[in-house]
Amino acid sequence: MVPITYRCWVEVSRRQLADNYHAVRSLVGPDIGVMPVVKADAYRHGAVEVARTLTAEGAEWLAVSNVEEGVTLRQAGITARVLIMGDFLSFERPALIDYELTPLVHSLTQLRDFDRMAAALEKPLAYHVAVDTGMGRLGTREDAAEVAVAIRNARHARFEGVMTHFASAANYDSPQTEDQLSCFDRFCAALAGLGLRPEIVHLSSTIPVAYARRRAWGNMVRPGHAIYGYVSPARGNDAPRPVLDVKPALNWKARILEVKDLPAGALVGYGGMFRAERPTRMAVVAAGYADGVHHRLSNKGRVIAGGKLAPIIGAVSMDMTTVDITDCPPLKPGDAVTLLGREGNAVLDARQIARMAGTISYSILCGIGQRVKHVYS
Repeated sequence: MVPITYRCWVEVSRRQLADNYHAVRSLVGPDIGVMPVVKADAYRHGAVEVARTLTAEGAEWLAVSNVEEGVTLRQAGITARVLIMGDFLSFERPALIDYELTPLVHSLTQLRDFDRMAAALEKPLAYHVAVDTGMGRLGTREDAAEVAVAIRNARHARFEGVMTHFASAANYDSPQTEDQLSCFDRFCAALAGLGLRPEIVHLSSTIPVAYARRRAWGNMVRPGHAIYGYVSPARGNDAPRPVLDVKPALNWKARILEVKDLPAGALVGYGGMFRAERPTRMAVVAAGYADGVHHRLSNKGRVIAGGKLAPIIGAVSMDMTTVDITDCPPLKPGDAVTLLGREGNAVLDARQIARMAGTISYSILCGIGQRVKHVYS
């Protein structure tokens, strides 16, 4: 293997991505489709390589947030169906057509616009309808009868799917998910009563899949976090245990730039945030908040150095982070530390880092900077 010569990089396991996909695939069974979510550069795992891996494993659909993300996949040769979950902006619509991307339409106005596009092209362009059942963001809030009229009037575009998104899926003390399910069921039943039965019905991202809320699966699910190896904990007195077993697919590493010995009382970093209480061996690591090391980890986060957890000392700066390696095996400039992942028996995953930073694991993964290189195995 060619030695890795980067200052800061992530190592992504294609095999683990595939295993996570198949774990979802096995759980939901053969009658339910799986549409992996690869938006935000596949949660910074690298959308193109992740898409190649998952489509090679049998994924027929992928979901992204916007047209630009879909175009990136097409230009890389990805031929699977691609659902655009967020944007339907006017300036993006030519690319939507040119690259054969499938939009979610969030309003009846958008549906009429899309039908005019299909008419002009004389193509039965497929679309899915997003229903706002209580999330309060995108999605139509019109009743099923009005939506049905708009669908029937859209004679040139093809109604293929209907979906919704849950706001509180992990909170079993809240009735919101059951309320949203009931709202969605009533909507679909009303459409069916009017003779409209879409081919694809999808509601669930990772949480309803991982906690076996089967009523919410429809006939397709949209796992995102699970594909990358994470299932957020459920909350509530009656919260079940997850039934999905996935593992993180990404390790994040950076080089040591300098090792120095500090006397007791020495100050470290901007603002002198850290004062050494003992003689301290410090490593300066080539990653900072411009690379995605959360600034809130200043003086309280950790990395793995020489197979041992080592505390971040002082303020995380733009390009560097300082670490106390006094109790670690000997390290030198050029050696790598692990910012996220596993090294020997030491583990530091995105959920642990998120707790230290006061944020969520999604933010830690998606926050990995653009200048961090990707290596695939």
